[in-house]
Amino acid sequence: MSQIIVPRTISRLSAKEIEAQLYHCPSLPSLSSINQALQGLLFAEQRYSAQISEIIRRDPSLTSRLLRLVNSVYYGLSQPVNSIEEAVFYLGVRQIRQLTMVTPIIEDFQKLTRQCAFPWREFWQHCIGTALLTREVMSTVQAPPDESDYVAGLVHDVGKIVMAWTFPDHFSEIHTQAKEGTRDLLEIENEVLGIDHPELGARYLERHHLPELMVKTARFHHCPEKADGYVDIIASVQVADLLMRSEQIGFSGNYVVVTPEQCLAASGWRVLLPNSQAAENAIARASLHRTLEQMPKMLEGLV
Repeated sequence: MSQIIVPRTISRLSAKEIEAQLYHCPSLPSLSSINQALQGLLFAEQRYSAQISEIIRRDPSLTSRLLRLVNSVYYGLSQPVNSIEEAVFYLGVRQIRQLTMVTPIIEDFQKLTRQCAFPWREFWQHCIGTALLTREVMSTVQAPPDESDYVAGLVHDVGKIVMAWTFPDHFSEIHTQAKEGTRDLLEIENEVLGIDHPELGARYLERHHLPELMVKTARFHHCPEKADGYVDIIASVQVADLLMRSEQIGFSGNYVVVTPEQCLAASGWRVLLPNSQAAENAIARASLHRTLEQMPKMLEGLV
């Protein structure tokens, strides 16, 4: 006689229950201290390739990602690059700096996601792609002074990772329902769990005393017009996120299809370019289109 398996009922949690469980979600060291030795060297006035290479060599994961990226189809090199010194030469300081941020953060995130079945590799590609594209969107308005826009784009969906670790049963139920692709993910999250991923991510980052920019980006990346600070960066993250979903590069965890028209109508564009002429908008979006075309090849080398 076969055993009948009765599915477990998932109950919506109260705010108090959510806070109590969120308390036990571990801190991610990489978010507050991202490879400080290499960061200092990369930002220094004198950048010696040999010194940078020596620091990278101490980190096998970073080395592997570095060589994968430079040998990806994206770079189109006729001969494979096997040395770190050569890779540093080809990639340049900016790409290396971004890699040093990506590597420890993703490795920390992966520790929180092992217990939930989910297309995590595609999710990392979405996060990294959003980070890269945030820089391009931001550049349509101003030259970013540092890498804060990149980090904001990278961690915008941290609430989904926290949800997977802290509330795995709810996370699974949410994505079972979301697969139908007919309802907004935030609506399902609030209905099933009692909180959505933007708010959960913001509370997690606040609890661990992360910078205000990261907290606000997590909380307002779907509605940048509601933010009371860092609006240009948050708006850029929103636009980048929607463009990645529209082009179906990586996977954000949201099954609802985003159309090109919805990308153009995003509130983030109104924040970034409130008085811009249509021609200027077209030029800005054309450069984004070129970046999007190259993105899949780049991400294959990164993740």
